[in-house]
Amino acid sequence: MNTKWKLIVAVGIVVVLLASSLVIAHLEYVASQAADDKLARVACLGDSITQETGYPADLQALLGNRSVVGNFGATGATVNVYSDIPYYYDPAFHRVRSFAPTTVIIMLGTNDAHNDTYKLIDNFMNNYTRILTRIENYSSKPQIFVVLPPPVFNNTLGVNGTAYMEGVIPRIQQVAKQLDLPIIDVYTPLLNHPEYFPDGLHPNGDGAKVIADTIYKAINPQPSWLF
Repeated sequence: MNTKWKLIVAVGIVVVLLASSLVIAHLEYVASQAADDKLARVACLGDSITQETGYPADLQALLGNRSVVGNFGATGATVNVYSDIPYYYDPAFHRVRSFAPTTVIIMLGTNDAHNDTYKLIDNFMNNYTRILTRIENYSSKPQIFVVLPPPVFNNTLGVNGTAYMEGVIPRIQQVAKQLDLPIIDVYTPLLNHPEYFPDGLHPNGDGAKVIADTIYKAINPQPSWLF
């Protein structure tokens, strides 16, 4: 091959590489913009596992300054509207709408396995649907993720682990399926870590980090092929 053709081939290769780089850069930009839009305002809804353990703060650290994470946990809250602290009527839930979330992470159900509340478990699916439908009607039109909460270990707080596993978890899954909402499973990755739950119910800092990391991986839409 003479010098002229070598030069033409070399220029052609450079042009192709440059074009490919521009396409990839554009796709990365589009993906990051989409992520910013969807994750601009992330609302974490739930009970004391949300309000008190610090997982929303860990999630904020993972998302960085492209997002604002709001903690809308309410200690003792239940899905069941006939309990002492139904989440549907709690001030924390009423503040979510004004936050104008673009993403909602909802993790409820643990307190519905309490010995006093579980008697009304037949109302669980209708009551959870009521909460989720209200969120779907927000003007901010957030994407919604339903979380399977952490496992329940031996505790003195009145929460029945068997009722939780056999009654609450399946109903959460059924509601999410009926409403075609994605599920984030933090139950499974914590199942073999009772050491993360000093009182059998609330995760410590290590457990909160597992929750945050699991949720982050589920809601972060960056395509893996870009990396």
